Amino acid sequence: MIVLDTHIWLWWIAEDYRSIGDERVQLLKHEDIVAVSAISCFEIAWLERHKRIDLNVKKDEWFELALDGSGIAMLPITPEIACLAVDLPEHHSDPQDRIIIATSLAYDALLMSSDKKFSLYKELEDKLI
Repeated sequence: MIVLDTHIWLWWIAEDYRSIGDERVQLLKHEDIVAVSAISCFEIAWLERHKRIDLNVKKDEWFELALDGSGIAMLPITPEIACLAVDLPEHHSDPQDRIIIATSLAYDALLMSSDKKFSLYKELEDKLI
């Protein structure tokens, strides 16, 4: 399983393969399970509301396309994930990113992100793409 960081999910749905990179695109195309944390839905809705991104469709339509329409699974925020996120080192103060990292750890999944701060987490060693 590969868990996508929010920006990778946005790029994937927009078919912005250039931003993702050829090697990563090939990994995604051949992975059986590609997923996002439920917190990414909040993050996208917040970014759209504050006009930091343009989804080009209504949010509910975008989510339908980006989940059911794309085959990407949504992983819930469980108590285990919440605790893991809180207990992570303070390399990253963004709670959404901490939950995404914790989701990857809880599912023992790979994590695809371009966020440079993610590489500071030794917990993601051998998991970060």
